[in-house]
Amino acid sequence: MADHENQQERTEQPTAKRREQAREQGQVARSSDLSAAAVLLLAAGGLELLGGWSGGQLHALMRSGLTLSREQALDESAALGAFAGAARHALYACTPLFGLTVLAALAAPIALGGRGFHLQALAPDFSRLSPGAGFARMFSLNGAVELGKAFAKFLALALVAALVLWQQSGAILGLSAQPAPVAIMHAASMTAFALLMLAGTLALIAGVDVPWQLWRHTQELRMTREQIREEMKETEGAPEIKGRIRKIQNERARRRMMREVPKADVVVVNPTHFAVALRYDEQRMRAPIVVAKGQELIAARIRAIAEEHRVPIFEAPPLARALHRHVQLGAEIPAALYVAVAQVLTYLTQVRAAHRDGATPPPPPAIDAVSLDPEATDP
Repeated sequence: MADHENQQERTEQPTAKRREQAREQGQVARSSDLSAAAVLLLAAGGLELLGGWSGGQLHALMRSGLTLSREQALDESAALGAFAGAARHALYACTPLFGLTVLAALAAPIALGGRGFHLQALAPDFSRLSPGAGFARMFSLNGAVELGKAFAKFLALALVAALVLWQQSGAILGLSAQPAPVAIMHAASMTAFALLMLAGTLALIAGVDVPWQLWRHTQELRMTREQIREEMKETEGAPEIKGRIRKIQNERARRRMMREVPKADVVVVNPTHFAVALRYDEQRMRAPIVVAKGQELIAARIRAIAEEHRVPIFEAPPLARALHRHVQLGAEIPAALYVAVAQVLTYLTQVRAAHRDGATPPPPPAIDAVSLDPEATDP
């Protein structure tokens, strides 16, 4: 009952980590029909291309094995040598076809479930020896589907095999009247045709079985919401730890930002709520950039550092709000703010020149708040 409820709670799709863990444990989608179809298909191709050659080699092996002299047959060492030579000859004749079938048997599961060999999949699972678990698998939905598939596959393959035998019956009976080398080539060709027909039938069955196996594999890996939350905690860390890390990162970024304030050319303030430090090098920059910005306590800290290092502070509430809102840290100011920032920088240059010459500083420029909307003026 608990397992049934737990299965009902698995409403979430498996995550990438869950799929990877299942793959490491050897739990992947498998289709025996796809593997059988691939093996038969390559075997049919191999017989069609190499069947005559392999059959000729085996025919020569049989002839040589039946032409032993009386002395060779009675000589134990000669018989053993002849047997070893015959085994090598047989292996030489069968290796190409055997290699093709092994390649197909390995490639089909990899194409469906991905590559990888995991020893955990070979570990004994004694729960499969439980009679109760065995009966549960037999009378489950998957057991019913597998039984239906096996019956349908038997009928389809039996029908195709019967049709092939009926069609090729005359040619099969005619093999006895042909010379051995010719009969071997014809037999290989007929066998390749029969395997090709069976492979096509299995391919049609696999076309239904593969989507079913993929869907069933996904259903088996489905997760509960609690499992997803636990995985997120393991992957990304607990919220408290993430908050602590974020706090440390923000503090480090703030310290780096404060180190840039003494290098600024001006700090535009609001006068206490916002503070934005600007730096401009006309030799290397297209426009002034924001090297520090903040509000409330951070703005007060920027002002304090600016005063400590004698960085000019200019009170322009509309410009300070616009810079803080629309310009990211380290970015150039938008074109809509060029005129206002240029007025500020020009004014500071005039103030420094007036102080140097002992003249009266000019009045500060009036910043037009209407023109300080980058979103309205930028293309």
